[in-house]
Amino acid sequence: MNDKYDTQRREAEGFSTIILAAGKGTRMKSDLAKVLHPLCGAPMLTYPVAAARAAGSETIVVVIGHQANQIREKFRDQGLIFVEQRELLGTGHAVLQAAEAFRDHDGVIIILCGDVPLILPGTVKTLYERHRSARAAVTVLTTIPEEPAGYGRVVKAADGHVLKIVEERDATMDEKKIREINTGIYCVESGFLFTAVAALGNRNAQREYYLTDIIEIACDGGDGDQHARRAGEGRPPNGDP
Repeated sequence: MNDKYDTQRREAEGFSTIILAAGKGTRMKSDLAKVLHPLCGAPMLTYPVAAARAAGSETIVVVIGHQANQIREKFRDQGLIFVEQRELLGTGHAVLQAAEAFRDHDGVIIILCGDVPLILPGTVKTLYERHRSARAAVTVLTTIPEEPAGYGRVVKAADGHVLKIVEERDATMDEKKIREINTGIYCVESGFLFTAVAALGNRNAQREYYLTDIIEIACDGGDGDQHARRAGEGRPPNGDP
């Protein structure tokens, strides 16, 4: 493990959160921003925000884009920090917009998706604990669904360490046979995170800056191992209902 990130762990216990909430939600066939769609009487974004808070997040930064003003208004006075992704250039680019908000932050950042309302505080806590015990630069939450089509595949070495995540549009036929997928939820050392997303390229099928590429950067750069946590049968790792 790189001493720089090891020092960060000793200096900063606890974690902060970035929630990605800039997308349009085109597949929902609605003019309303995806994270504003009501779910059980509350906007979808309510649930990952609540999960992060219940898990102990010290700071929550929400990356917004489509209908940014409506999202700000809906969640005003809730102690959230909003940063705007004015061009929707991918998840890696979205995280980069939060760099200034974390300029003086040394520690762990959990990355959640604003459109994953079923994430539980126990899952977030366990991911954070596994990340710290593995002494990793980046940890990714994965799962194995019955049908992985459409999702990024988790490519591993023979010893089980994660090597990279390949989006389906960029995957080879052999990679598409992999059933383990990326959930889009990460735990990352802040020093590594913003260095990595600033170095991302967009040579891929969608010409976007993929957050998933930070896994391969961690491998290639020698800044730490990646430890994948698989959620068993769709249940959170700590067995929460």
